[in-house]
Amino acid sequence: MTEPKYRHEQKYCCTKGQFEVIRNTIRGIMSQDSHADEEGSYCVRSLYFDDYRDSGWWENEDGSNPREKYRIRIYDGSAERISLELKRKENGKTQKISCAISRETCEEIMCTGKIPFDDEAPMLYQRFYTAGQTRLLKPKVIVEYDRTVYVYRNGNVRITYDENISSSVEIDSFLSPRLICRPIMPCGQGILEVKYDEFLPDYIYSSLQFGELREATFSKYYFCRRFSL
Repeated sequence: MTEPKYRHEQKYCCTKGQFEVIRNTIRGIMSQDSHADEEGSYCVRSLYFDDYRDSGWWENEDGSNPREKYRIRIYDGSAERISLELKRKENGKTQKISCAISRETCEEIMCTGKIPFDDEAPMLYQRFYTAGQTRLLKPKVIVEYDRTVYVYRNGNVRITYDENISSSVEIDSFLSPRLICRPIMPCGQGILEVKYDEFLPDYIYSSLQFGELREATFSKYYFCRRFSL
């Protein structure tokens, strides 16, 4: 299996008002994500894993390079599609590898905290299982937020705005339709992310040169864990 290429990923702390100005500029040249609802967004919920030393958290704290995290992800509180993902960050670029897992596997992990063996699972899951055995990976925190996405084919560009970013340590409720969470950012603030392959078209770049936006480092996992450590 050929692993996905590394992509550029830029993040900005952004208010809802600032994003609306940017949205009004880009909506004429970029398409709204096909999975979005009538309001243009969908809910993302991720269950993040870390080892017994909380190495992933400390690597974010120290700015280590490279670093990687495993997570299980669902959308709009639905267990119809459950994905295991490995996100790796190296030299300012990111790579995401994913595969589907069954509800039964996800529920076993939620209930026991252990990763079950499956010799017929995809290679990514085998790596995940090995990490669970050697590094004692455990589910640590749930991260949930509402995401608005615009896409552009040239350069494989995705502009996302994540708001209502919240955390929960109720691991056994990960697959519940509704989840009680704790917000981690002030009301009206979110994270704008710009992702692309080799280049960002000039007219999209120009649309992002608005106000006081400055590129920042922001890990949802890191900040959500700060409320539970």
